[in-house]
Amino acid sequence: MSSSFVPDRWIPGERLTGRLPATLDGPADGEVAAPLIGVLGLQSDVLEHLRALRRVGARAVQVKTAAQLAEVDGLILPGGESTTIGKLLVRFGLLEPLQARIADALPVFGTCAGLILLSDELEQDEPQPLVGGLHVRTRRNAFGRQLDSFDAAIEVAGIDGGPMDVAFIRAPRIERVLSDEVEVLASVDGHPVVVRQGPIWAAAFHPEVTGDDRLHAAFVAAVLRRA
Repeated sequence: MSSSFVPDRWIPGERLTGRLPATLDGPADGEVAAPLIGVLGLQSDVLEHLRALRRVGARAVQVKTAAQLAEVDGLILPGGESTTIGKLLVRFGLLEPLQARIADALPVFGTCAGLILLSDELEQDEPQPLVGGLHVRTRRNAFGRQLDSFDAAIEVAGIDGGPMDVAFIRAPRIERVLSDEVEVLASVDGHPVVVRQGPIWAAAFHPEVTGDDRLHAAFVAAVLRRA
């Protein structure tokens, strides 16, 4: 586990909402330190993921630089606008360091736009920067535009407690799985919407906005098992 990086007690925006800062006490004797999970902080649902991670016991921090990326035990690529995030990864010099860390088995979890960025292939005419590493072909906005967004309760393999409440917002869809390494954990209308490939996790929806933190908890547990 990383030990030199100390995340801020406050999540950005917490003071404005009147929330209390997170408790970041170190582990007691004999306990394993909570993993340090980064959330790529270039655009969109950063705050919601940080809060979800802290609710399930992780230390959570925004990642905006290669130095910060080098410190984390796992990383979430949040939803947002995948083309914009991809361009910002290039502009901030993060694309190649992120690809290198994923190739070195960094646990990473992409949600919505994060799924698009992690995909090896993208069904669209316009090229855009991709992180890659996840052996799937994905299509942007496959479930429709903003007005077609919807909430759903879906069963996710390995997640106990019944269906998960999730939000599909301008959601992408996996059109094709390209390798037997990819395990499909949930589908909607016959298309995979949650997959796992070793330490790479991806979901087509936004698990951070409904208050159902079980996917975050499962990802953090998987990071901890790799420590």
